[in-house]
Amino acid sequence: MFGFLNLNKPAGCTSHDCINELRKRLRLKRIGHGGTLDPMATGVLPIALGAATRLLPYLSDRKAYIGTVRFGITTTTDDITGDICQEQSASHLTLEAIEEQLPQFIGQIEQYPPAYSAIQVDGQRLYARARAGEVVSVPPRIVEVYSIDVLDWQAGYYPVLTLRITCGGGTYIRALARDLGTALGVGGTLAALQRIESGGLRIEESHSLESISPEHLPLRPPQAVLSHLPWLELNEVQLNDWYHGRAVIGEGLPPAESFVGVTFAATCVGIGVSGGDRLHPKVVLKA
Repeated sequence: MFGFLNLNKPAGCTSHDCINELRKRLRLKRIGHGGTLDPMATGVLPIALGAATRLLPYLSDRKAYIGTVRFGITTTTDDITGDICQEQSASHLTLEAIEEQLPQFIGQIEQYPPAYSAIQVDGQRLYARARAGEVVSVPPRIVEVYSIDVLDWQAGYYPVLTLRITCGGGTYIRALARDLGTALGVGGTLAALQRIESGGLRIEESHSLESISPEHLPLRPPQAVLSHLPWLELNEVQLNDWYHGRAVIGEGLPPAESFVGVTFAATCVGIGVSGGDRLHPKVVLKA
């Protein structure tokens, strides 16, 4: 078992719950995931099996979501699962007013992570400290949002806005919902979230947790999932150098310090770091 699964995570379970279930189903210990999803969220969760777990850090950090924001409500978790902090009517809100605010959330933006998040502060998860009643000051982070498109708008006492958001790694859609509500002066919280793209995998090609078994294991090779990287095919002489930790000479390599996927006989054997005309082993996998 070597490769990647495109899992469609169901609502109500953690990403780690999915890993535990797959370990039982596949009777395999070495399983990992890329890009944690909150329990309420659904959608694409990249899963690596076997030695492919060593390739998880090299997945593309580009992600896409469909998120639903409910205005007039703020919560402790910045999503609908949290305790309500404040409620007010937002019936006066218009789509035009929202669209005027959206551009400030596109590009490289400063974002404060939610208090209930898996970020570690002084060796402890933020959500654990928040549940213990601690008030922790978290420094803002620079994240990148590539695009925000309005998909649906429903006016009302608590209006609802559905967005398609494309962003880089580390972006919290909950925080974006919170900050958009703040900018509009009515508050906002994330009511629903589906990840439709992550690590080069798309929702249209995902598989439910229930459908996966040793008999039905729709694995994708690393080359397909890490398609954003350039790839180099080794010959037998180069493969011997590769397995002994020696740099290999390659033509058409990208600029220095770039990651390159490496194959032999169409099988991924690792990740290298370009050093001009030579490729230095970074992750070495046995074919």
